[in-house]
Amino acid sequence: MRIGRFSYNEQVFTGELGDDEVVYPLTGELYGEIKSAGDGYPLDEVKVLAPCKPSKIICVGLNYRDHAEELKMRIPEEPVLFLKPSTSVIGPGEAVVIPPQSKQVDFEGELAVVIKHRAKSITAEEASSVILGYTNANDVTARDLQKKDIQWNRAKSFDTFCPLGPYIVTDVDPSGLTISTYLNKVLKQHSTTSNMIFNVPTLISFISNVMTLLPGDVVLTGTTSGIGTMKDGDKVEVDIENVGRLTNPVIE
Repeated sequence: MRIGRFSYNEQVFTGELGDDEVVYPLTGELYGEIKSAGDGYPLDEVKVLAPCKPSKIICVGLNYRDHAEELKMRIPEEPVLFLKPSTSVIGPGEAVVIPPQSKQVDFEGELAVVIKHRAKSITAEEASSVILGYTNANDVTARDLQKKDIQWNRAKSFDTFCPLGPYIVTDVDPSGLTISTYLNKVLKQHSTTSNMIFNVPTLISFISNVMTLLPGDVVLTGTTSGIGTMKDGDKVEVDIENVGRLTNPVIE
C-alpha cells in the first residue's frame, strides 16, 4: 500500500494511492485498522501533504561508512542519535527555507521508517511488528552551524528542515534499496541501504531501548556520501527504489 495525507477542497484526509493514480480515502485509525471509504479523487486534483505527523523525528548520524569518511569522522561503534522537532516537517513540493543564520545548508537523502505501534525495549527480531512502512526524507543540515556548535540540534532543527514523503509504503523490504539524491536533476548521492552500518531492525531496537517510540514517529536511517550545498532556486529530489521520489524547491 501507498498511504499518505492529502488535502481536497481544504479538507485533510488519509488515503491510499491506487495503481490507477486515484487517491481513495481511508477510514479508521492509520496506526490500527483502516479500510476504504468509497470513491476516490484523481491524484492531480489533490494536494499531497507530509505523510504523517510525528511526535518526534529520531535521526541516525554517520550510518553509512562512506559518509563518515567524507566528513573525516570515525566509524561509530553504536548508532549516533539526534532529534529533529516536529516543526521541521514539510511535505512534498513545499520549500526548504535557507535561514539567515547559515551560509551552508546541505541536503542529505535518507530512508525514513514510520512507526505503527508503541515500542519500548524491543529486540531487533520484533522490530518489523512495530513498523508501518517507509518513506523518503531529506535531513536538511546547516553544515556551518553543525561544525560550529558542540552538538547538532541547531543545525538540524530549523523549520522546513525535514521534508518527508510523498507516501508511506507498507510492503517493501528495506534491506537493499537503491537510494539517490538529485540536485537540479544532477545525481549527487547514490548508494543502497545494504551499505548501512546498522540496519533498520538494529536501529529500531537500539532506539526503543533509549526512548519510547510512538505511533507516527519517524526514524531517519542516515545518509550516504555525496552531500552538498543547496542554494536559492535549487530543486532537490530524493529517490528510493520501490518507495518513491520526494521533491522540494529551495528558497532563501
